[in-house]
Amino acid sequence: MRSIWAVAANTIRQAVRMKVALIFILLLVILLPAMALTSTGDNTLKGRLQTFVSYGLSLTSLLLCLLTLIVAVYTVTSDIKQRQIYTVITKPIRRSQFLLGKLLGVMLLSFALLVLFSGLIYAIVIYTPRYFNWSEDELIEADNEFFTARRALTPPEPDVTKEVAQALKRLVVSGDMEQIYKGMSETRINALQKLITAGDVTRIYKTMANTPVVKELTNVTRLAKRSADVGRQLLWEFENVRPRDPNGSLFIQCKFYVSVTPPDSEVYSQWLFGDYRAYQYGTEAKTPLLPVRRKDPVKTIREIEVPAKLIAGDGYFAVAFLNDPMNNTPIIFQDGIKLLYKADSFTANFIRATLVIFSRLVFLACLGVFTGTFLSFPVAMLFCIVIFFTAAISGFVIDSFDYLSENLAVFYSWTIKLLVRLLPQFDKYGPSKYLVPAELLSWSVVGRVMLYMVCIKSLLLLIFSLIIFSFRELARIII
Repeated sequence: MRSIWAVAANTIRQAVRMKVALIFILLLVILLPAMALTSTGDNTLKGRLQTFVSYGLSLTSLLLCLLTLIVAVYTVTSDIKQRQIYTVITKPIRRSQFLLGKLLGVMLLSFALLVLFSGLIYAIVIYTPRYFNWSEDELIEADNEFFTARRALTPPEPDVTKEVAQALKRLVVSGDMEQIYKGMSETRINALQKLITAGDVTRIYKTMANTPVVKELTNVTRLAKRSADVGRQLLWEFENVRPRDPNGSLFIQCKFYVSVTPPDSEVYSQWLFGDYRAYQYGTEAKTPLLPVRRKDPVKTIREIEVPAKLIAGDGYFAVAFLNDPMNNTPIIFQDGIKLLYKADSFTANFIRATLVIFSRLVFLACLGVFTGTFLSFPVAMLFCIVIFFTAAISGFVIDSFDYLSENLAVFYSWTIKLLVRLLPQFDKYGPSKYLVPAELLSWSVVGRVMLYMVCIKSLLLLIFSLIIFSFRELARIII
């Protein structure tokens, strides 16, 4: 163990002497305070904080990820290329100890820099409200909608199977074959033609369950379920709502989309919050219904605060919306709505977000050491950067396969898609995704990230590194 620590300490000293490391550190030291002064968002305190945290953490994560890759690759390849490794492996130290020491040194350096700059971001965020003249309303808004960690609940998607089947039947009857066959293989088209001839609607729907036309019809039908014409009502129901503070507040988050934008870009709305079952089924209500009338701007995320005491004893809570007749336009909740309530503190959420970033650094350190064991520095860096940026957009890449034709989708599912799934999905668990809207990043999510990214994928890379390095020929004796 002493040998591993000695190699790790030497690796840290080697990294500190690297000019690129000093450049990255200086960039963060200069850019983070500058971003704190220039980030304005929507000119509110909450908007300023959200913008700074989003860009600040993204910049810190990007630069530290690149720095981790550079140091991890360089510290192994340079020792081999410059033959400094000969002075190490001739001592009583195993190759595995040498490689583990290199990895430990990179990880310790990355962890120290992450703690330093995430601490700087946290300090700027905490002290920003104290050094500007913010109104009392803005301070309350920031406290309720930013300096917290809220659990987010979304209502389940409605079952639109029957509506989609009916729409599909209308397409078949209308004879719009071009739209029906879009993206389908020749084999499925032939099978579908036989079913259409036989008039078997049920089997037609099952045959086309995963085709582009059914997916498109499903999305359109669900969107129609989230839209309200003038005077029409929408209802969302939530189960098992258990806020930590029953005397606290709930927040309903939504964004209004309209068919025709009003002159002042604002819409009127009427809401009912509470146990809607009494109104709907005529049962006895144990909690009151709270009516709310509002006027909000369109295409802007809005949050409505209501008391948590409106939740029924069994955890039931309903949100009813009525499109006010004064609007003269349909209102569409394209993104649906969210029910938010406080579940933890901002500090705890920030720490968990930092751990997610650290798990990325651990994976990239293992990746850099792995490539450095058998590739030269330029080739290893090119390989690592491709892997890094692919992992950063892996969710987008995987989702894009759903829009390919059936033949191409099958090919990519067993080739590129399979390879992309082996990589960690950095974009799926981005810290800004949770900190900016003040949503809870639970320990279960952090544990899942650490399990897959550190305990499985990083460990596999480390094992392969040890195997490759143990068999690598470092020197050849010529007589």
